[in-house]
Amino acid sequence: MIKILKGAVIICTAICVSSCAQVKNSEVPWVSLVKGNTLEGWNIKGGNATYTVTDGVITGTTANNTPNTFLSTNEYYDDFILEVDFKVDQSMNSGIQIRSNSYPYYQNGRVHGYQVEIDPSKRAWSGGIYEEGRRKWLNPIDDQNLEAKKAFKKNEWNHYRIEAIGDTIKTWINGMPAAYLIDDKTATGFIGLQVHRINDAQKPGKTISWKNIKILTQDLSKYSKKSTLKPIVTKNQLTIDESNKGWKMLWDGKTTNGWRGAKLDAFPDKGWVIENEELIVLSSGGAESAAGGDIVTEELYGDFELKVDFKLTAGANSGIKYYVDTNINKGEGSSIGLEYQILDDALHPDAKLGNHKGSRTVCSLYDLIQANLEKPIKPIGEWNSAYILSKNNHVEHWINDVKVLEYERGSDEFLKLVSESKYAKWPNFGLLEKGQILLQDHGDRVAFKNIKIKSL
Repeated sequence: MIKILKGAVIICTAICVSSCAQVKNSEVPWVSLVKGNTLEGWNIKGGNATYTVTDGVITGTTANNTPNTFLSTNEYYDDFILEVDFKVDQSMNSGIQIRSNSYPYYQNGRVHGYQVEIDPSKRAWSGGIYEEGRRKWLNPIDDQNLEAKKAFKKNEWNHYRIEAIGDTIKTWINGMPAAYLIDDKTATGFIGLQVHRINDAQKPGKTISWKNIKILTQDLSKYSKKSTLKPIVTKNQLTIDESNKGWKMLWDGKTTNGWRGAKLDAFPDKGWVIENEELIVLSSGGAESAAGGDIVTEELYGDFELKVDFKLTAGANSGIKYYVDTNINKGEGSSIGLEYQILDDALHPDAKLGNHKGSRTVCSLYDLIQANLEKPIKPIGEWNSAYILSKNNHVEHWINDVKVLEYERGSDEFLKLVSESKYAKWPNFGLLEKGQILLQDHGDRVAFKNIKIKSL
């Protein structure tokens, strides 16, 4: 009698657990992104591929002579969990954009942002994370993750789960963990369904379909799933594309290796700290090179490409200098070199100073050339990405993937600007064949990361 009772209890418990699980699943507050048989809430960006909706199924169709096309949500999303089913023609490549954007100033509105890949080819990288229009592959599906590679079903419906919470993006394909990326490049953007462009040899009319597109934006910690994968972290690391193109880390994210004080034989013992894999110059009252002082690379660079992410505090001043010779100006103040200005234009008085109007504002060639007023600078407290190109005396300054000025070292125009600036007293200013890269201590707290260089 007791045994029967125990069995009954076990059976009842199992029924209860099953029933509770069903109730819990049915109570998940999903929101559908497809409203009936309309594309209300969506818009087309990029190319001229077509989209239709029937019985809640969105179908995109390829077209000739058009770039990638994206059916994009009108609404922007930061943190979310997204689930979607899709079926793709075997000859196509596609993807689902998340946290993506399109700005007039960025390559004439080109869509750029994270893309969860749809890849029916033998490569089988479906579920991997690519960055459309910018850094390319961030988290491919490597050969160690055979379960994800095998999970894709050809010519059938497949299911994606995508979690984007904070700086973490996780994906699953048909229940198998596919990608696990930690990256803080973009925090918000639209969701987009891609119809990839086709080449001249491909016939138009191929299709990809999506259905059951639903999203969660509240109480995400309650519904988030754990991944069995080891995360790929992009902070202070080269991307696949950068590695293939010969980029090197100029700072390793952990030590002071490769750097020293501009007027010291070693790295400063005060004024600079490494916290959370960020290289930070501390606040010391706003004086130029008066605390730890500037830091410079131990190596010299001629033609180069340089990337540096920086984050300003309110009212801060700093800079990235290049073609620096630390033997010049061994007295007070900063070492001498061409400078990519880093500044809070709104609060720091330097923005209104200088012999050339606006030449001390952020991204400008300090005291010489003003950066484009339409520069897409992000607010104080957010990360900005600086890029400097110097090749055959042609120099460009970029901010957040947009070029904001260019000039020719040694040109008559350049020499005239120098003669009218604070640099006029330094012979042959800005004309070194090789020099050091410098991060400036101007007495204000500024953080740096993802410092990368490519010698040309």
